[in-house]
Amino acid sequence: MISMHGPFRTRQRAKGDNLTRQKIAVAFTSMPRVLKLVWNIQPFFTAVLGLLYVLQGFLPTLTAGVTALLIDAIVQGVRTGGGSAAINRVIWLVIAQFAVQGLSSLLQTLSNVVQQLLQEKTTYAIQLLLMEKANTLDLSFFEDAEFYDKLQQAQQEATFRPVNMISQTFGLGRTLVTMITMLIVLVHLAWWLAIIALLAPIPAFIANVRYGWWGYQLMRRQSPLRREMLYYGNLLTTDTYNKEIKLFTLGAFFTNLYRSLSNRFYKESRGIIVPRYLASFAWGLASLLVNAGVYFYVALQTLLGRISIGALTFYTSTAIGLGNSFQSLLNGISDTYENTLYVNTLFGFLEYKPAIVSPPNGRKPDTTGLTIEFKHVSFTYPGPERKEPALRDVSFTIHAGEAIALVGRNGAGKTTIVKLLTRLYDPDDGQILVNGHDIKEYDLPALRAQIGVIFQDYVTYFLTAARNVGVGRVETIDDRAGIEAAAAKSGADAVIAKLPEMYDTQLGKWFDQGQQLSGGEWQKIALARAFMRDAQLLILDEPTSSLDPQAEYEVFARFRELTAGKSAVFISHRFSTVRLANRIIVLEDGGVLEEGTHEELLARNGRYAELFNLQAEAYR
Repeated sequence: MISMHGPFRTRQRAKGDNLTRQKIAVAFTSMPRVLKLVWNIQPFFTAVLGLLYVLQGFLPTLTAGVTALLIDAIVQGVRTGGGSAAINRVIWLVIAQFAVQGLSSLLQTLSNVVQQLLQEKTTYAIQLLLMEKANTLDLSFFEDAEFYDKLQQAQQEATFRPVNMISQTFGLGRTLVTMITMLIVLVHLAWWLAIIALLAPIPAFIANVRYGWWGYQLMRRQSPLRREMLYYGNLLTTDTYNKEIKLFTLGAFFTNLYRSLSNRFYKESRGIIVPRYLASFAWGLASLLVNAGVYFYVALQTLLGRISIGALTFYTSTAIGLGNSFQSLLNGISDTYENTLYVNTLFGFLEYKPAIVSPPNGRKPDTTGLTIEFKHVSFTYPGPERKEPALRDVSFTIHAGEAIALVGRNGAGKTTIVKLLTRLYDPDDGQILVNGHDIKEYDLPALRAQIGVIFQDYVTYFLTAARNVGVGRVETIDDRAGIEAAAAKSGADAVIAKLPEMYDTQLGKWFDQGQQLSGGEWQKIALARAFMRDAQLLILDEPTSSLDPQAEYEVFARFRELTAGKSAVFISHRFSTVRLANRIIVLEDGGVLEEGTHEELLARNGRYAELFNLQAEAYR
């Protein structure tokens, strides 16, 4: 699997990896969206942070000016032999210097506090945005690898980068204020010094932008394989897989797969990190050389008596500060550009639109019974690798109050019917009618509220036993009487009665005091959720596969008893269970092959009879 992906080389970048002006312009278009996003999350902190940064912008020039005045006052005092006037002036300038430095420290402290609080608030808010968006998306998104790549990128990068971008943007403002004040001062001495100080950092800026772009491209290329690494890590650190991995001694195998990928990623990252920082060092030396030249020029002016010693300090620190400020400005733009590339993954994810949505003023399903009709339904799962239809021209009816069973080999289309029936997908062709109306006309939450489903791969929620049942109808999750009644219907009450704190017992081993259940016990909890739903249509998609035949038969028999007057669909490979249905639909290669009661299908001596006799023979 690993060898299928060729290594990324910084010297052999694909054509699409080249940095262009258009790509830079596109990247910066997200800046207003980021500002709006963070402002909407916490406007007060955002405004305060901006104000603090602007105020900090005046302090470097002010500090240099006060220092220059202090040095000149000291030199003048030495020349005049001291005196109370000279001493008083030095004292006041020392106090002024202390006040400026104290103000600088205070503003920096306040900035750090506000930025950290804004970061915390924004990180949680963006994670909630991602969760809320994911909750609106169709099942098809979660069966697509590209979707998971974008989701991982958004979760890993975009949750913290927006505040970084805001801080950098405000930092640009601060640096701009500092640079303008220093530029005014330096132009007063020699205009060409200002130009030299401004030109020196530009090459380093260009290099940073290019390396930032290449780093982003590397992240995009590595994202699918990083999910693979995460999967290997989960295999060795999650209780679900631990038993089999130990028994098959797979730990070293998966560890080596992880190690191989991590070594490869390290080499790829090193191919960008090392040249990036060496280039930064080289261009930094060039800036230091320029600063040395400026210092020499100002020192020469002092020796020639054209400026004072205090002015020497003032102009030197101003010239160096101007170059550093401009370099900080360019670095800030480079960092903002790089962060924007990553934040765009967040906006790309948030732009996903579900195809399966409720229509305006959608119909509400009848709460007294549902009649469902599949009319010439065909469906193929999305994706380039899916070419064969999962369903082909399927037609059948489930009458209100009727129980049907779906029978067929794995891949025959049984679970696909359930997914279409619950509008997790929409058919490509044909119609699904609910009480004579197209299923697409119904309000989606209202429709699903009338359908209770337990899949074979049901979820084991690491919540209390009561909540594990209560999530079947989350609006009444604290209805203990309803929860206990649902548990009694599925037989989960006997399981819960053995737990240390009964319904208040934490299930699963991930949290303190958690109790692990067997597969059959978890299934009874999951079945209780279906009964908690109190829906007009109940669907069991092989949820009892971990139960022995006798236990499964008892569950389905009770299920039929408790769903009297309601529609029911169940899927099972055990024909002792299937025969409890009013009608049986046999699926083959995505189409309806046979339909009828157990006795009718046996008399027909077709595919159902063949499968039934094969299974019966195994018990003889």
